[in-house]
Parts: sequence; C-alpha cells; structure tokens
Amino acid sequence: MSDLLAQIEQLALPGVRGLRPYEPGKPVDELERELGIIDIVKLASNENPLGPGEMALKAINAELSQLSRYPDGNGFVLKTALAERLHVDVSQITLGNGSNDILEFVARAFVSTENEVIFSAHSFAVYPIVTQAVGAKAVVVPALNWGNDLNAMLASVTDDTRLIFVANPNNPTGTYHSATEIEQFVRQVPAHVLVVIDEAYFEYAQNLRTDYDTCLSLIVDCPNLIVTRTFSKAYGLAGLRIGYSVSSTSIANFFNRVRQPFNVNSLAMVAAHAALFDEVYLGKSLQMNKQGMAQYESAFSELGLDWVVSAGNFISVDLARNGREIYDGMLREGVIVRPVDNYAMPNFLRITIGTEEENTRCINALKKVLQS
Repeated sequence: MSDLLAQIEQLALPGVRGLRPYEPGKPVDELERELGIIDIVKLASNENPLGPGEMALKAINAELSQLSRYPDGNGFVLKTALAERLHVDVSQITLGNGSNDILEFVARAFVSTENEVIFSAHSFAVYPIVTQAVGAKAVVVPALNWGNDLNAMLASVTDDTRLIFVANPNNPTGTYHSATEIEQFVRQVPAHVLVVIDEAYFEYAQNLRTDYDTCLSLIVDCPNLIVTRTFSKAYGLAGLRIGYSVSSTSIANFFNRVRQPFNVNSLAMVAAHAALFDEVYLGKSLQMNKQGMAQYESAFSELGLDWVVSAGNFISVDLARNGREIYDGMLREGVIVRPVDNYAMPNFLRITIGTEEENTRCINALKKVLQS
C-alpha cells in the first residue's frame, strides 16, 4: 500500500506536491466539539459581524424557487450593475467564486513554469499557492514596515516576470498604499508584466484613510492592470463566495476561457446585486468597523502592546511572545482569533473587528491570557 501511495504522490505536478493546504480560521462548531464551550466569539476570518443585509436576504429568498435552474453563466444582471457603478464596460468584468477564483484565473491563463511571480512577504496566502500550483517561480520581496515595498518589487522585475500581486490593503498586516503611490507603481511596471491590485478591503480602507482610493481608472492607460474585489467583507456575503475583477476586455476574454461554466451560483449573484444597492447596510458596516478599530487600538495601548496600523476590517497585534500560545489560551476563553505564524509573523495575532460586545469579549480574554 505504501508503494502505491508513493506512486500516486509522484503523479501529482511538482508544484502541487510541495503545497501546504490553505489554513482557514477555526470554525465555531469545531471549538464547541473540542472544548465543550458555547457562546463562542469568532474573530478569525475577517467576516462582517453584522451578518448579511436585509436586501440581500430578500433577494436570496426570492431566488430559492429557481434552484433547479442553472445560474446565468454570463452574470448579465450583476455585471451590468457593476459596470454602471464602476463606470466601466460590462466586457471588462469577470465574476468569480470569491475573488480567490480570479487570482487563480490570472495564474492559469498567463503564468507558466518558465515565469516568475512577485509578491511581498506577509501577503495573502493565496498568492504563493496559485504561483506554486502552476509551477512558476515565486519571488518573495521583503516587506517594508510590514507592507509591500513597491520600489523593491519594481527592482525585482526581470524578463521572466509575468505577474505581480499587490494587496491594497494587505492581509494579514492591514498596511496600505495611497492612490498616488499605487499609480506611480503601476505606471512603471513593464508591459510584459501583469499587475493584480487586490482591493478586497477597498470599502473599509476608503472609509478609514483619506489618501486611499481605487486604481480602476488606470486600466485605460495600463491594460496590464487587473483589479480584484469581493462581496465577502464589507457586504457580508462570505458564505456565498462571490467576487469580481475589472481588467481590459482582452484580459477578461482570457479569464472566460479558463473559468468553469457556471462558476458563480445564482444565490450569490442575486444577493450581490441587492447588496450593491443597500447603502444603509454598507454604512453601518463601515461605521462599526471604524469604531471597533479605535476600540482595539485603545486597548492595545493600555496593555502596552504594539500593533500594525490597519486599513482593513482586522488588526494585527504584536504580543512580543509566541502568538500561537496566546491563541490557544484565548480558545479556552471561547474567543477565536487568527495566529499568523504561517505568514512569518510568529509573535502576532490577527483579530477581526467585531461588534462592540464581541470586541470587548476578545479584549478581556486577551488581558486574562496575557496575565496568566
């Protein structure tokens, strides 16, 4: 049996053999089973603490009777609404099963084993995963103040470079670049290199930082630019897995060649469409996030802890000691946060901004564990 398993392992592509599966945040029911704890607070996965909005829920309920039908494979209604909102052509938009889906499209459509992919240390785990899965060479640029060093990324470009990933804001650190910095960077990237600006936390950043903005308008002059976004965060639809990209029509055409038919389900599309117009819900989400961020920063200051200033819906705190040990202690207090040692940040925990009550629970648990 062991010989057969070894043979099977050798059948896998070299890049895939070396991959480690993505590590998601610990589920609530798993902690309940392990420790018998109830009333658990989960602040591990950058989810929206408000839950989905009423308009999205109504749209989902109205669509339930159509579940025997395949969804619109072209996503016409949602793409039309996005195009109008973003002032782009419908042909520039690609829908994905979460924005992660789009990141994979980029690698599958444009990157080969002869190519290099550039991204920063301490950046989103999917970047190295998709790079290694297609057998490309990962060029990991050291971070600057926990964020992307854009100048160093430019200096790392070679003739073999095909793709650069930049998360703005960055996950898990929360660092960001101003609109001016991103524009200067994108305009200097050679035409043979695609640039993905991952704006998964765009709405939060725009609400928290006055010098932050999207780089969508640059696509006209920079057709090698791809901007990705998601409905998982500010719009509260993480469980439905829906995201999108805006790019040149040419790039979007290649995405459509590699994406699976019906890659986005019908409930996700109608919910996302409704969420786009739910300004009241979005306003509540952003205000709660802003208040919660201030709540954590005040608590960390009181505890004498350093943190990375964040433009997302999460904050990474430096515990000056093993973060996973503190994480384990907080689990026993019924609070799930996120250790980020797999991002080469062993002394940090990443904490999602929750409701005021959830944040208070988390802060109290952290104080108790640190003092034990």
